[in-house]
Amino acid sequence: MLYIFDLGNVIVDIDFNRVLGVWSDLGRVPLATLKSRFQMNETFHQHERGEISDEEFAQKFSEQLDLPLSFEQFAAGWQAVFVDVRPEVIAIMQKLRQQGERVVILSNTNRLHTTFWLSEYPEVSEAADKLYLSQEMGVRKPEPAIYQQVLNAEDASAQDAIFFDDNQENIDAARALGIHSLQVTDASVIPAFFADRL
Repeated sequence: MLYIFDLGNVIVDIDFNRVLGVWSDLGRVPLATLKSRFQMNETFHQHERGEISDEEFAQKFSEQLDLPLSFEQFAAGWQAVFVDVRPEVIAIMQKLRQQGERVVILSNTNRLHTTFWLSEYPEVSEAADKLYLSQEMGVRKPEPAIYQQVLNAEDASAQDAIFFDDNQENIDAARALGIHSLQVTDASVIPAFFADRL
């Protein structure tokens, strides 16, 4: 069986309010103002597909938020999104691999985030057989091509895969391809799913 895990709010807790909090302090812009302007638009998606550089993303996104930040200040806030690892999920991933199952991570991410979490949380990549990252693949969830790329690379059929993600849109797209998918609405979902399976 191929087990496909998303990263944010599945293996690692993330919170974009932390990003906005840092930017608010550094840019002297009220937090409520930033919250009202913040949206994951096409610039955000282009960055996740690796179509624009970190510097170009920072410039465009800062302009959209009307936020006067240097690249270093922007990056400091952007990387503040990560809260902590969910150790119980890491343990499950490790146990699956010990039992001979294939475990991979499929994440919509970007270079700025990847350089941070790979070094900050080495146990994450150590718990997976392979990382599939949107900025390296040129596509992002929920685009069907990203799931198909993973299945092809793993030489697995959709019926032999299980996908865990916190985003309903991503879950729906995977299900449409025939991948058994489970939405992770909170930290209890994955441990509960595996309670009688491991």
